[in-house]
Amino acid sequence: MKKAFITGVTGQDGSYLAELLLNKGYAVYGMVRRSSVENYERVHHIRDKIVFTQGDLTDQSSLDEAIKEIMPDEVYNLAAQSFVPTSWNQPVLTSDVTGLGVTRILEAIRKYKPDAKFYQASSSEMFGKVQQIPQTEKTSFYPRSPYGVAKVYGHWITVNYRESYNIFACSGILFNHESPRRGLEFVTRKVTNAVAKIKLGLVKELRMGNMDAKRDWGFAGDYVQAMWLMLQQDQPDDYVIASGEIHSVRELVELAFDFVGLKAKDYVITDQKLFRPAEVDQLIGSPEKARKILGWDSKVSFSQLIQMMVEEDLRLLGS
Repeated sequence: MKKAFITGVTGQDGSYLAELLLNKGYAVYGMVRRSSVENYERVHHIRDKIVFTQGDLTDQSSLDEAIKEIMPDEVYNLAAQSFVPTSWNQPVLTSDVTGLGVTRILEAIRKYKPDAKFYQASSSEMFGKVQQIPQTEKTSFYPRSPYGVAKVYGHWITVNYRESYNIFACSGILFNHESPRRGLEFVTRKVTNAVAKIKLGLVKELRMGNMDAKRDWGFAGDYVQAMWLMLQQDQPDDYVIASGEIHSVRELVELAFDFVGLKAKDYVITDQKLFRPAEVDQLIGSPEKARKILGWDSKVSFSQLIQMMVEEDLRLLGS
């Protein structure tokens, strides 16, 4: 039986990936940080099937111990300080977790399980002030936040360990991917949750920042499939994982309100405090390489995704 070790297992991607791997017959180990309050809601339904181990990307010895003890066949590094606005308030922490954390886990693999296959969660935020449309694996990076900068470091250190130590290390440059399990601080979930609340009469308005920002959005459940596929190839490589379609935040908001039979203009208020210090205007990825080599494609459309999220938020709030 193959063993997989997932950092960030209790997050959105970690929960979908754990499900996928369990369905494929893997023994799944997940890293969680020690805290006084447990947060297992995203993996609650599979909690008894995952072996949890305590560790932290800022602590080398905990990562060494985890790799030594588990001796995994595959390692998926999904843990990060992953919220862009927070990275401006906590730039040093973000650098340590999201950037240096990748080096620490690669070091643990190099020392104790060099034949393990490694997946690094890279991000479309690395492209930032985009140098080319659409963005491909060859597009140069120009990050526009401490989070984006930290992800660029994580990406290149992964390349360096692959080339220097012959570790089977891949990076998936994932564009925005959402789901009903998305955290409330992310714009898609913030919108669908607020729309559900407005529909149920719980709140009166939705405050938004830049409505003209454009993103390439897909479904997290589709995107974790690509992570697994990367580690099943003969050679390690990096791949852009995206829908190849672009939509504005305005479209997202209008669509969500449409699903509940309301008009966005009656409830949305623009709030200057919610604008980023440096905006990333247009991210759109080309999934051509992933289609060709991995045989991967996103299945859930943008409108299906938003509908799925609105319906789930209505159900959660209604209950």
